[in-house]
Amino acid sequence: MKRLLASAAVVALTAMPLAAQETEVGADTVLATVNGTEITVGHLIAMRQMLPPQYQELPAQVLFDGMLEQLVQQQVLADVAAEEMDTATALGLENEQRAFLAATFVDDVAMAELSEEEIAAEYDAQFAAADPVPEFNASHILVETEEEAQAIIDELTAGADFADLAAERSIGPSGPNGGQLGWFMAGMMVPEFENAVFELEPGEVSVPVQTQFGWHVILLNETREQEPPALDEVRADLVDGLRRARVEARIDELMAAATIDRPELDIDPAVIANDALLEE
Repeated sequence: MKRLLASAAVVALTAMPLAAQETEVGADTVLATVNGTEITVGHLIAMRQMLPPQYQELPAQVLFDGMLEQLVQQQVLADVAAEEMDTATALGLENEQRAFLAATFVDDVAMAELSEEEIAAEYDAQFAAADPVPEFNASHILVETEEEAQAIIDELTAGADFADLAAERSIGPSGPNGGQLGWFMAGMMVPEFENAVFELEPGEVSVPVQTQFGWHVILLNETREQEPPALDEVRADLVDGLRRARVEARIDELMAAATIDRPELDIDPAVIANDALLEE
């Protein structure tokens, strides 16, 4: 009797309706037909690929239902719009298709895999032969007149503490911090200030230096040489640069190979604002 019941159970399972089994799905599986136009799984996949990352992380059921409903509604509206399409809409549709295809091509070219060898070669090209960059650490006291600056230099010569004088007398924002400016490289300060710093030795105080901000007394604290960054520190920038260069090279190649005819016409550029031409 047990064997008979087991056999009956197997028969019952194999006889379950096909609707209870998971449907085999492909990109061409039709999810809806709107006025004769099919909306497929492939349409949803392509739509999801264009969503911002935060939306792609939504639950699959939420995305599936929401995107399918949106595509159905869009098709209903597109069918009506196509029946009443004017010249501006038709041309705009051509522009959108052109832009989409071009952007897709650029993305494919840019995002093709980059080898470690390419990245390393680009790093070597940019940094391997680069000389260390000198950096300077300085403090300053900013006052309004040359006489005040010279008086401060005289006090420093007599043994006064630079940081104390900066905190007491400097009108610059670094005064409360003892006049410290931190580390900087060439090009980060105004020329008059930089030129004075470049002439100093560590521990040396400048003569009064005039800039657009007033008169400075500068103390060069120390110098150092900034070594080239490690590859991993600049990897993202290198990859971005390689991708941009790859896209530009491919575009240049395709533009050179394309047949482009630009007739010589005497046209007022303001014509692009003449919307009435689309109504003729």
